Amino acid sequence: MSQNKTSIFTAIAYAAILLISLAACNKMQSTKTEEGNPAKGDDKPKVGFSIDTLALERWQRDLDVFMNKARELGAEVIVQNAGNSVEMQNSQLEYLMQRRVDTVVIVAKNREKMGGIIKRMRDKGIQVVSYDRLITGADISLYISVNTESVGRLMAQKLLDMGVGKNWKLILGPDEDYNMTLLLRGINDVIQNQGVDIKGIYYTAGWNYDLAYETAVSVLTESEIPDAIVCGNDSVAGSVLTAIDEYYPGRHIPICGQDADIAACQDIVRGRQDFTVYKPITELAEKAAECAVRLARGETAAYVAGYESTIDNGYKNVPVLWLEPQIATKENIDEVIIKSGFHTHGEVYK
Repeated sequence: MSQNKTSIFTAIAYAAILLISLAACNKMQSTKTEEGNPAKGDDKPKVGFSIDTLALERWQRDLDVFMNKARELGAEVIVQNAGNSVEMQNSQLEYLMQRRVDTVVIVAKNREKMGGIIKRMRDKGIQVVSYDRLITGADISLYISVNTESVGRLMAQKLLDMGVGKNWKLILGPDEDYNMTLLLRGINDVIQNQGVDIKGIYYTAGWNYDLAYETAVSVLTESEIPDAIVCGNDSVAGSVLTAIDEYYPGRHIPICGQDADIAACQDIVRGRQDFTVYKPITELAEKAAECAVRLARGETAAYVAGYESTIDNGYKNVPVLWLEPQIATKENIDEVIIKSGFHTHGEVYK
């Protein structure tokens, strides 16, 4: 073979090798980003869901709806339950980061102690959705929740409309839960210049049933009996009702909560609890799943939230997606709770 022919064949061989190498590189690039996370686009999104506890009825429902919707949208979902531990939640978030998730949805145990891990996730291009509880002082991508200020306003206005007395006590959830700040803000907005005297605000660490009960006993036995007790959620309201039954059996003290737990709905139709605030949890969890998947596929948080509003979390103005709550009483519980499919008629009127 002549030297010219040899050179031509050699050139063709090198060109073929180069084309194969380039194709392999392009294939690798299409499945990995520079940070080592799965690429966006048509790849199957990987979503983490980190929750502080599943001990409450409310969170079991949220998680089930979220997982079903995310999987329906084609995502892989990895769930981590921190068992009410800040340290465990941070450790589990490290694990989710190692699993190279695209988006993490977080129900935070402590809103102020997640800045470090969230920064590391964001540095790797992971989107972070703060779910129902605002995480403060951290670079979260999106906040989605029922408007808790509206919950507080609904509670306060309903009590005023009922004509209860002016001596109110508040037995709330953990003070590190920013929803309690928003709830109190909503209540105060309504009771200004209404003569209401909030004689005590109490916080319940970890939403613990026993601690709420102990606080209720203290409220009922160490001072004048309040004209109304506003509770941080329906679980707390259940603890308060237990204390009332034991210390003042047969006496009715106006009580309200939020979440429309089944036990609370049953107490409402029996006349024991006056009302709850129904939060569209099914819609909330489904929207959170949709947002998580859309963020994983490369859409911006502001676009996903619909450019409606932002909230200052102490780090930046975070795009927020609000859902509005609704009062549920004995008179409208069929319409609000049963017709919506949140609970069945048989469950409520058991």
